[in-house]
Amino acid sequence: MINTPKVAVVILNWNGVKYLKQFLPSVLASTWPGLEIVIGDNASADDSISFLKENYPAIRIIQNDKNYGFTGGYNRVLNQVEADYYILLNSDVEVTPGWIEPVISLMESDEQIAAAAPKLLSFAQKDQFEHAGAAGGFIDSFGYPFCRGRMFYEVEHDLGQYEQSGEVFWASGASLFIKKKYWDEAGGFDEHFFAHMEEIDLCWRLKNLGYKVMYCAQSTIYHVGGGTLNAENPFKTYLNFRNNLLLLKKNLPFWRAFFVISIRFCMDLLAIFRFMAEGKRKDAWAVSRAHQNFVLGLMGIRGSGYGVRDFNNRTDNAKPRTTQHASGTISKNLKGMYKGSIVWAFFAKKKTKFTDLDQADLI
Repeated sequence: MINTPKVAVVILNWNGVKYLKQFLPSVLASTWPGLEIVIGDNASADDSISFLKENYPAIRIIQNDKNYGFTGGYNRVLNQVEADYYILLNSDVEVTPGWIEPVISLMESDEQIAAAAPKLLSFAQKDQFEHAGAAGGFIDSFGYPFCRGRMFYEVEHDLGQYEQSGEVFWASGASLFIKKKYWDEAGGFDEHFFAHMEEIDLCWRLKNLGYKVMYCAQSTIYHVGGGTLNAENPFKTYLNFRNNLLLLKKNLPFWRAFFVISIRFCMDLLAIFRFMAEGKRKDAWAVSRAHQNFVLGLMGIRGSGYGVRDFNNRTDNAKPRTTQHASGTISKNLKGMYKGSIVWAFFAKKKTKFTDLDQADLI
């Protein structure tokens, strides 16, 4: 590249000193010229800051005054970082040599590419895809996200089946590459999400503006997953169900959103019954609270679920989320959407791998 883009790796930390100790050295070994590494801290109560200052005094630290969640934390930190590309990297990620170069090269090849992610494998089992992003994110017509390499709880081994880079619907927030100008145009993360599915919302908004989101097979990282909220945490259940409804409400046309959300409420009731049958009463209650918060938000009433603001009450620094392209036109890009129901395909038709799906049903 004649003009080397300025790239900043930004790691948002919250009480994650053990991950900083374990994985920061691999990030520091990155070979991108002039790379800036920034640690944004969401008011950690552990010794993260003292560890960084003592062991990595050259690393820039940006401290938030409290925990603003994944969304608010990143918004505030990135407001203070200047670069052509941001790489939003989870603290529980081990990167590999030369992991940045292939992704930036791919994104530089097309002005319309706004965001991208590398191949995401499991740190615990390195020949297996990782749940949070695998080989690129997709979404079905009812708003259920899934990945190449991961559908619901079925995770594939990496056998070289997804070695082709290409356009997807969403890129994982575990390692999200995004051009700063498009981050700014989209308005960053929506802070109503707090955490979980915020990257899907951001990618959907970018695609509604006509931009592309890519998967880069030539770059690999290893993700621990569940570093802040593990899969058994009812708060995570609450966020996943609440935020999925919010995702649909925001990004679909009104009548389509009304239709899909009505169906999702019925399907979520089945999830409540399943949780109850499995003895997971806190998870069942979390789904119910997610519905309550969503409905109260529609009515303009502030919800009380788990202390997270409902979507009609932004945090003080939250910016309006733009829905208009800078050129004044909107050209939606739905590449990466599955026209059918992934629930029906997976549970009824037993299609447990991405390659089992009818490729004609993928936009």
